[in-house]
Amino acid sequence: MKVIPAREVVPLPRRGRHVRHAPWSGAAAQFDQRITELERRIAEVDRRFVALGVKTRIEAALLLSILIHVAVIAGVTFKMPAKNPLSDLNQPLEVVLVNAKSTAKPPQPDALAQANLDGGGNTDARRRAKSPFPVRQQEKQEETRTLAARAVERLEREARQLMTQAKSLVPVESAPPQVPPQSEAPAAPDASELVQRGLEIARLEAQISKDWDSYQKRPRRRFIGARTQEFRFARYVEDWRLKIERIGELNYPQAARDQKAYGSLVVTVSIKASGILEKVEINRPSGWKILDEAALHIVRLAAPFAPFPADISTDTDILSITRTWTFTRSDQLIAE
Repeated sequence: MKVIPAREVVPLPRRGRHVRHAPWSGAAAQFDQRITELERRIAEVDRRFVALGVKTRIEAALLLSILIHVAVIAGVTFKMPAKNPLSDLNQPLEVVLVNAKSTAKPPQPDALAQANLDGGGNTDARRRAKSPFPVRQQEKQEETRTLAARAVERLEREARQLMTQAKSLVPVESAPPQVPPQSEAPAAPDASELVQRGLEIARLEAQISKDWDSYQKRPRRRFIGARTQEFRFARYVEDWRLKIERIGELNYPQAARDQKAYGSLVVTVSIKASGILEKVEINRPSGWKILDEAALHIVRLAAPFAPFPADISTDTDILSITRTWTFTRSDQLIAE
């Protein structure tokens, strides 16, 4: 076996921590001197710390930890949180139910609603749409009652005059009748005329009583226009509108698609308290017979509707809803 002689290992020169291989400038020499002094001080502190006992080192560490915690706590400040606006659960929230919607969200809404509605109307002032319900029937009824009251007053006045004249015809024994001058004597009605007037008064009173009873027995109607509605009717009218639009889109007239007929019409639908359809009438036609007939057909298909809730049925027997129906170019029905 051939033995290979070991090579001689030449040790490399050990490099010190701060061995300079090239002359440095004056600033570098000062920096190196400061580093050396800092290392010397760190070594001295480390030596003294190691020289301490275990107990002393633990105490020093605890003291340092306490000082650090005190500094942190002194630098931290506490602030009470702001009051949560939703903490008061009893605060009412006003929500406005609208019967229209828009795709654009209003930048500065004035109220909360179930759908986005960006403006509308004929004024720039910040107002909500307000208009009274149709009161034509009520005005007519008030006029009828006024005329009837006037007729009753007139008949009562005539009756009192007739009774006075009738009493004047009865002879009084205690005092002889005085004959007034011929020029001042009124023409006394005969008995047949008195009877005729009495019968006329009785007939008119009976007619007035009958008309008044009929007026009291008439169903109590409420009219909901296209631009305003009372708050308690809002939910019922909105549900009715959604049902009409849904039935209208499912039963859109094919003839209107074929003839490309589109337009709008005003329709009034009267609903009884039980939800049964009383009548439907077109207030303003669209100009297309197929659209007018389709509107009547859609209402009859959608009936019966939901019964009136308790807060409506207490004072309403028939609810008449007037809306503008629009058959659009995209074959949709919109009730506004």
